[in-house]
Amino acid sequence: MPSNVGGIDRILRIVVGLALVAFAFFSTSSYAWLGWIGVVPLLTAALGSCPAYSLIGLNTCPMKKS
Repeated sequence: MPSNVGGIDRILRIVVGLALVAFAFFSTSSYAWLGWIGVVPLLTAALGSCPAYSLIGLNTCPMKKS
């Protein structure tokens, strides 16, 4: 998969992902399971590629396109 997630985008994904997973761990709400959705932005940040970006043709990575 080509990289399509840039630096600022990656940082925001990590912050949002960690916040959601923390909600899953520390919340006493019956909706705490929704926090596990935070794994998705963490994975896309770690891999540097977002399948949704590929589908819509978006690229926030500053690398040259070949």
